Amino acid sequence: MIQLAFKEKGALYAAYIPLFSDGGLFIPTTREYQIGDDIYMLLTLPEDPQRYPVAGKVGWINPPNAVGSRSQGVGVRFANDEKTRQLRVRVEELLGAALLSNKPTQTV
Repeated sequence: MIQLAFKEKGALYAAYIPLFSDGGLFIPTTREYQIGDDIYMLLTLPEDPQRYPVAGKVGWINPPNAVGSRSQGVGVRFANDEKTRQLRVRVEELLGAALLSNKPTQTV
């Protein structure tokens, strides 16, 4: 299980992947994964003391020394279930108008 604690909305924005149909997150890691691997996360959001258990699958991989100086890690697609849909809504509420921003992120 990977524990992710986002203390600031900017960090959550940089990691959130709205392009995945059910949402997702970029996880910086040096651990090796394959596309389709299951990943379980324990997620803490900014200004929210609750910890959310989240299941997902690796949807893309940034290898070491990726083009454009992107961080090594994996993009994780959220599972398509009700609990995770509620989490996606919560994340998108937190990010609000920032989702329309052109600021660079760690994601695709």
